Amino acid sequence: MLPEDPVILLSFINTKLRDQYSSIEELCSDFNVKKAFIDEKLKNIGYEYVKDINQYK
Repeated sequence: MLPEDPVILLSFINTKLRDQYSSIEELCSDFNVKKAFIDEKLKNIGYEYVKDINQYK
């Protein structure tokens, strides 16, 4: 279950990417969610995924 609030989602996703997952695709697979869904929610608050650092900035 992912947080609904985009700011909390950002923190949750970046923490998971830092501590547990080597890619956003791996995280999405485990949580059964499409990357496009996360991208859209976080883009609305000004964040995009940066593959080189494996986090949303």
